[in-house]
Amino acid sequence: MSYSVNISVEAPIENQIQEITYDGTEIYQPPLTLSESLAKYAQKIDFSKTSELDVKKEESNEDDKSDTDSKDAFQSSLWPWDSVRNKLRSALQEIGVLADVLVISKDKRYLVLDPVQQEPLETKPMVQIYARKKALAGAASVLLAGAEKMKNSQNETARSRTTLDFHIELLRLRQNWRLKKVSNTIIGDLSYRTTGSKYLQTGTFEVTKAEEDEKGISPPSSPLPGGSAPLKPTSALRVSIPTELQGVAYIEVLCQKDQEDLCSANLCMLGSGPPPSNPDMHWQQKLEAAQNVLFCKELFNQLAKEAVQLQAPIPHMVVGNQIMATVLPGIQLIIGLRHSTSGDKKQPNPPPSKSDHDHVLEHSLHQLLREVHHKNTHHPFPHPATGPLGPSKKRMLAGPMAADRYELLEMTKTQTLLEQIVQQAQHFIMRMRTEYVLDTIAKEVKDPLITSHWNTLNSPTQSCVKIHISTHGYDAVCRTPLIIHVGQKNLKCICRDGKVMNMSYEPQELRDLIFCHINQHQILAVQALAKTMGWQALGNSNHLGTGTVEPLGNASSCLLSSPTGDRIIAVRCEPSTGTQVSVAHSPRTDFFPSRLVTERKWEHLGGQFRDVRLDKMEGRNFLHKMELLMASLTSSS
Repeated sequence: MSYSVNISVEAPIENQIQEITYDGTEIYQPPLTLSESLAKYAQKIDFSKTSELDVKKEESNEDDKSDTDSKDAFQSSLWPWDSVRNKLRSALQEIGVLADVLVISKDKRYLVLDPVQQEPLETKPMVQIYARKKALAGAASVLLAGAEKMKNSQNETARSRTTLDFHIELLRLRQNWRLKKVSNTIIGDLSYRTTGSKYLQTGTFEVTKAEEDEKGISPPSSPLPGGSAPLKPTSALRVSIPTELQGVAYIEVLCQKDQEDLCSANLCMLGSGPPPSNPDMHWQQKLEAAQNVLFCKELFNQLAKEAVQLQAPIPHMVVGNQIMATVLPGIQLIIGLRHSTSGDKKQPNPPPSKSDHDHVLEHSLHQLLREVHHKNTHHPFPHPATGPLGPSKKRMLAGPMAADRYELLEMTKTQTLLEQIVQQAQHFIMRMRTEYVLDTIAKEVKDPLITSHWNTLNSPTQSCVKIHISTHGYDAVCRTPLIIHVGQKNLKCICRDGKVMNMSYEPQELRDLIFCHINQHQILAVQALAKTMGWQALGNSNHLGTGTVEPLGNASSCLLSSPTGDRIIAVRCEPSTGTQVSVAHSPRTDFFPSRLVTERKWEHLGGQFRDVRLDKMEGRNFLHKMELLMASLTSSS
């Protein structure tokens, strides 16, 4: 007789091998989950045997058999799950009975369920009153405790608004500045070393906790007398900055000519104003001011080092906190470092410059040093990857592209900060001179009109202006364009016919060129107007060789003939004297036959030219007067 014994079935430690790859790696089958294991073992149970007698009979038959096959051995391993089968069968029976009971109770055709009446309990009124009183007292105590907690939390919240926590302030400080803990002190760094700066001066500062008596906090529940608002709470931490970084500093750039400021630019970081009288300023403002001082010192140190190393035609001078460089003949570029502290009362603030502020120069001073920092940390990647780190892409391609010595030398040339600032100052002066010349000529010359269109997309050392010379009311007849490229020390002018003229930094050359183009415009406009009036252009010359010698440029002229050929107009434009108009009639009134000239046909050669007084004629401008003159001569003929 066999008894059911509970045994524990455990999975093998190692799973079965599913596949062995070519490199000898064995891939195992994933282990079965609990649900999969239960389903596997449940499939081995034979639910056809409904009683224990069948199982016992099968066990007795198995004992009588001498030879056991594989199937019997497989069935013998199922009897440990006999209890599971019996419990599942009993559960099935109970669920079937429960289902029958629910059907009977729901249909109410076979059975009616009546509630059993219980005996009424004896109630005592005083006991109920005491029980209710006790329950109400417990609820009241819970409500009072909750109200007290809410009141305390509100008081703590109001107190935290005025009382700043040191750790919260330290967290805010760490979000914007680099901090580290050395022993028992907290040290910060406000330098630009992480961005590529190589300036030797350190920008370390110390962070300490403010004392309770230094905070000076007014409680929120006690307002100040007079109904004023409570004092603003100060910071819970103190920042100690080195003495050389305290105060305010800025870089001043001036272009002077005969002790006169042509342009000026002051470089000052945002948020770094003058030092206030209250020493207990906020740590954010204090650190920003100190970082600005460090930035200005690094910039001036770099510029002073370059000024000493550069070999300019006129040597640069570094005197104290001032750098002097020659931009153009008679014009100097002065770069100074201005640093003042709260305790320095002897150094007065410099007077503000009356000239226009050059925002491009101010922006360049800030960006040039940033570009140096960026180049120190961002090197071009080598091509190929095994190549050296440092050379640029052009230098790496110098070998395959067969670059010569000149090209290699050009690759190694770089511009320093001082050279770039000097070039930008030179361009500023050239641009200012060009603007002055164009504005002066536009005021002096009313006929023709001169309009200037400056290109909005310019570089700090290159700009372009397009000049249109036109006559009011006759824009469609003739318009003379002129493009001028303003560089650092020269001007490049592109004329209407495509001719390119290079000029120096002298403004008189540009003035002479524009006056010469004004005369050419008048001659070209008269010829274009004559075509619309039916007149014929007999000839023109932009460089007339007759007449007096002009001190500026050459005179230009043209000859116009009426449709019938009996009227001739001669126009002469001179840069110094202006425009002259003469008219000749045909036939000649002073022709008399003689012994040598007997035929009358020679009287149609035309008479002498007579000057026309343009100032006495009606008309808005020169072309309008010429139009009226052509119309009158055509109608009279």
